[in-house]
Amino acid sequence: MKTAITELFGIEHPIIQGGMHFVGFAELAAAVSNAGGLGIITGLTQKTPELLAKEIARCRDMTDKPFGVNLTFLPTFSAPPYPEYIAAIVEGGIKAVETAGRSPEAYMPALKAAGIKVIHKCTSVRHSLKAERIGCDAVSVDGFECGGHPGEDDIPNMILLPRAAEELKIPFVASGGMADGRSLVAALSLGAAGMNMGTRFIATKEAPVHQNVKNALVAATELDTRLIMRALRNTERVLKNANVDRLLEIEREKGAKLTIDDIHDQVAGVYPKIMLDGQMDAGAWSCGMVAGLIHDIPSCKELIDRIMGEAEAIIRSRLMGFLDGTDAARPDTVKLLNHGGI
Repeated sequence: MKTAITELFGIEHPIIQGGMHFVGFAELAAAVSNAGGLGIITGLTQKTPELLAKEIARCRDMTDKPFGVNLTFLPTFSAPPYPEYIAAIVEGGIKAVETAGRSPEAYMPALKAAGIKVIHKCTSVRHSLKAERIGCDAVSVDGFECGGHPGEDDIPNMILLPRAAEELKIPFVASGGMADGRSLVAALSLGAAGMNMGTRFIATKEAPVHQNVKNALVAATELDTRLIMRALRNTERVLKNANVDRLLEIEREKGAKLTIDDIHDQVAGVYPKIMLDGQMDAGAWSCGMVAGLIHDIPSCKELIDRIMGEAEAIIRSRLMGFLDGTDAARPDTVKLLNHGGI
């Protein structure tokens, strides 16, 4: 399948693995890239630019396909040494960077001078247009369904994606609720040129996280995520657990007086405990509603091959069947598609 995204990043399939804290290590990025997608190393999971350089080199040993680096821009009072991280990215020969958080505008000259293609994560059309104006090559449009920070507008992808298609001139991918061939076909039909998957890639064999995390995603339903930090206007979608329940109790008690210090124990230093040690009640960690569509733990290649096979079957059999009036659109075919049987 060829789209503007496959052409932009030189990949076989229009599937990007989003940057995820303490998940986006070389093992996962290389596996996704080897399977024809665009794997992403999470830059700030590496505590120093020197460690990021080593992780990039480690990934190069695992794949000869394109892969990228995620760089999340945090508030200035806690800003990492971004110029040094960018230097490590450039020196590592990376040609694709996924930016997130605050605007990457101040760092665009350095990235563009190195010939790097930039895709910025946005949760609204207005932020997507800003990304386009400052020179980003593509946008990852994150709907309200997404894990992590969905913004404060609460617009789901059925509305957000076609709105983005109406306004943007640069290509974009759909993020949030993406899991399978149905997701990809829906994203393409709404104007996207591909999809970004985060939560779904955690439940793969190569994801370097504790088995408890993968099992939790398989066991979860679409009803098992919670929104936290709304009063702080820093909304995050996370998987429900005992400490998240406690966090929500604190939020109810504090109301508009809530501060980040009130929930420090539920959000600080959580990711190593969850992702590496498998302490599933340690605190809040990002997870999308798409958990309800995760039923197994395949390899990245098995997952991507299945997605592309499903997408082709939906387009060629089901959708063309509707136009042709053939038996391909019968309910039994639809049922097979809906259960991943093709």
